[in-house]
Amino acid sequence: MLGAANAFGAIPAVQGQSGYINMPNAAVEADGTVSTGYGYDRPYGSFWATATVLPFLQVTGRYVSITGTQGFANQPDGYGSAYGRYKDKVVDAKLRLLAESTWLPAIAVGATDMLGTELFKGHYVVASKAFGAARNIEVSVGVGKRRPSGVFAGARWAPTAVPGFAVVGEYDANDYTKDFHAADTAAGQRRKGAAVGVEYRWGWLGAQVARHRDHFSANAYLSIPFSEREFIPKLYEPAPFDPKQAPPRVTGEEWQQQPSHGAALVQALIKQDFKNVRVTFEDGTLKLSLTNSRISNLGRAVGRAARTALAFAPQGTRRMQIAYTKLEQPIATYEFTDLQSLTDYLTGLSNREAFLQTVIVRYAQPSDQIGEDQHGMLAAVANEGSLQVEVGKDGNTVQLASEDREANRFKVYPKVSMFFNDPSGALRYELWAAGTYDRRLAPGLFLNSDFKLTVYETVSGVTQASNSLLPHVRSDIADYKRGGRFKLNRLMLNKYIMPSERLYARVSGGLYEEMFRGIGGQVLYLPKDSRWAADVNVDALQQRGVKGWFDKRDYQTVSGFASLHYKLPYDVTATARAGRFLAKDNGVRMEFKRRFPSGVEIGAWYTKTSGKDITNPGTPSNPYNDKGIFLSVPLNIMLLSDTQTTAGVALSPWTRDVGQMVASPGDLYDLVEQPRRDMNTFDGLGNFAERRDEQNLPAVNPPVDAMPNPWPLFRMRVEQSVKSTPTLPHWGNGAIIGGGAILASALLDKPVDRFMKKHQGSSVARAWNNIGKATPVVLAGAAAGAVAFGDARMQNIGIISLESVVGAAALSIGAKHLAGRARPIDEKGQWGKAADRSNASFPSNHASVAFAAVTPFAQEYDAPWLYGLAAAGSLGRTAGRQHWVSDVVAGGVLGMAVGGWLWQAQRDNVRSSFAVTPGTNSVSVAWFGTY
Repeated sequence: MLGAANAFGAIPAVQGQSGYINMPNAAVEADGTVSTGYGYDRPYGSFWATATVLPFLQVTGRYVSITGTQGFANQPDGYGSAYGRYKDKVVDAKLRLLAESTWLPAIAVGATDMLGTELFKGHYVVASKAFGAARNIEVSVGVGKRRPSGVFAGARWAPTAVPGFAVVGEYDANDYTKDFHAADTAAGQRRKGAAVGVEYRWGWLGAQVARHRDHFSANAYLSIPFSEREFIPKLYEPAPFDPKQAPPRVTGEEWQQQPSHGAALVQALIKQDFKNVRVTFEDGTLKLSLTNSRISNLGRAVGRAARTALAFAPQGTRRMQIAYTKLEQPIATYEFTDLQSLTDYLTGLSNREAFLQTVIVRYAQPSDQIGEDQHGMLAAVANEGSLQVEVGKDGNTVQLASEDREANRFKVYPKVSMFFNDPSGALRYELWAAGTYDRRLAPGLFLNSDFKLTVYETVSGVTQASNSLLPHVRSDIADYKRGGRFKLNRLMLNKYIMPSERLYARVSGGLYEEMFRGIGGQVLYLPKDSRWAADVNVDALQQRGVKGWFDKRDYQTVSGFASLHYKLPYDVTATARAGRFLAKDNGVRMEFKRRFPSGVEIGAWYTKTSGKDITNPGTPSNPYNDKGIFLSVPLNIMLLSDTQTTAGVALSPWTRDVGQMVASPGDLYDLVEQPRRDMNTFDGLGNFAERRDEQNLPAVNPPVDAMPNPWPLFRMRVEQSVKSTPTLPHWGNGAIIGGGAILASALLDKPVDRFMKKHQGSSVARAWNNIGKATPVVLAGAAAGAVAFGDARMQNIGIISLESVVGAAALSIGAKHLAGRARPIDEKGQWGKAADRSNASFPSNHASVAFAAVTPFAQEYDAPWLYGLAAAGSLGRTAGRQHWVSDVVAGGVLGMAVGGWLWQAQRDNVRSSFAVTPGTNSVSVAWFGTY
């Protein structure tokens, strides 16, 4: 449950953000807390959800209805009359800049209604401080612009004699008379002023009732701490295999001659939910490849398999190897070189440190996958997948399911989908029975199907034709919902391949989803550095017909993306995708998701493409861009036994055509992400032995990957640079050389500009000018890439390069104001004065940044050719007549001076790097911490 301190300081206000009644405070709820509730403050009713996505960042989504004004039509039978009162989607955010200390208050800045219609848009800054021996009195003061408007304040008192209760008061600074359609609603009669209320919080539940000048408001909510690893103890979790149940061990020769011995091991593993089990015994090594359909932690699954295999291993077994697979593709391999050490560790006779000396955890190789039924072993294994009615399993209220040893599955279960905010009705939904059938046809080859029987739906009631100017890849969804009750949603053949270590591929063909069919593939690369991964996918698609079988529409397209996945502190994963979307619009999609200790993931995406979606709220000058949020909840945190099943929900526009992607037949990164994470977390064993004395070990229950205060290490770098500042003679020598170069280059100013003016319209000049614009961005991006992907040495040089870029840019901008030289394109002559000193010509900021970016790398790696690269790009600015030659030379001299100085000062300072450094089974971030 939430701690008392947090429950006091971070109470959701009526609109969901932490605060008082309507006014915010500087608090954010505990990291990983997700709260949802309903608040009503006339005329506004809000269904809201708030998440503390980082320890200092709180994000709120609201679905606000406004009593007193219609959403689309005031005529009883007019189009949109069924929609009812006006409704708006709102996104708010609060960033805590400073945590409260003994003497200083907490300080936060916030923004309301940042996207979309921006009816409730505003900004604020607020400070909060707790007082009293019990710190049960909180006072906040802030100032806002638009909403709230002006100075606001709030206070809360939680009497210690009455736990859970608090009295709250505020000065509400919202100017309601300026709200949307205020004259038509109760907002027009509201004024700024005081409000008081009482609130009660009990565990995850809370409520508030408040009195305003002439009305009451109310708020009720549920807060769930997803930072907790689980909410319900695993009372029904099956126990590990008992070695006493194993038959007497046989010799290796008997094992080879009689397949029944291996079959007994396979059968024991299948009873523990292991699938695709393959076993072989060669030269004293017992090898297994398998997967588990239920256990969520890789180390724990391998531990149970090792415990079982140890009991069945033939006499004389010296080593054991277990390859964990997904869809028969090896992901991670565990090698145990001393089986006595393994036995001692599993029985509690030795500690983890001693056991680690006999274990190798590595990325799997293709050869780790054991071939089809060697020695006829599987023929003796029962493969019955009986059909059963299951209640409350896999997150379904009830399901009819069957699964055998090869993960061939059949399942029927109920599903429901909801659609919001269509003009013809605020809520649309469909209820259907889903049937899935998945079958293994050959090694790595699977048939996947999905049938749908609609029981009841209202989505087909959307009758307004889409006015999208893009191909209707999603906006005709209502046509598909009314097309037929029984449909074949998906029928795919998927072939998975592992060509080499850490390289995976998929080839797919068939009916991808309800709206598209086609053929395609994906290739995924996993470097040894576990911070990142990259994949490429291409799909040739044709739009399906609305009947839901094998009919089709004429629209065809090829969609493809190159994707980069990168792990950040706090277990945040950033994904960048660039390519072609369904409506033939080209662009990029950025995705960010945070994974909490419970396994819950909260994320968002934003897409920017060439497609012009002008449907409301998009306009020709500001087209709509696809965006959305999602939540994924592993059900094992709420069930009495472990499971890999997750429940997910995504909120995004459902009738938009811009920035859309086809449903993946089987995304490879999603397939390997979790086992790869487990393998690279600390020693990679996780909860391997399930020992009570190890449950508090970081390797078993990893802590949050926090980001320590970077200031001390930043200060150290500054101090090193100051101490290494060149002496006056060095500055003098540099100034003479640099000044001479600038004066000499000034002789070329006029002739070069005359030549560029003469050829200004040529394609070469335009291209060179564009290169000049892009050069500093590309080079600074390369420095950032060195920080993100390089080894310790390159990461340190990358940091120096970025520091040099910032320093050189600052000095260049200052020099521009002093010199005030006009640009060649201004036609004021070589020594003319610029009308706007901030846009002066001397020195070239592009050249300063470019040379500052390359100098540390050129010096460290003895690569003078980098100077030529920076020069060639920077001189492109003369092609566009934005700079004289001497401007570019001056910028280059400045960039080289700053870059050389900082390189000399910090070249050996790999300790204070904030860059990320990979280890064997861990990743460290030098100035952020270790994660």
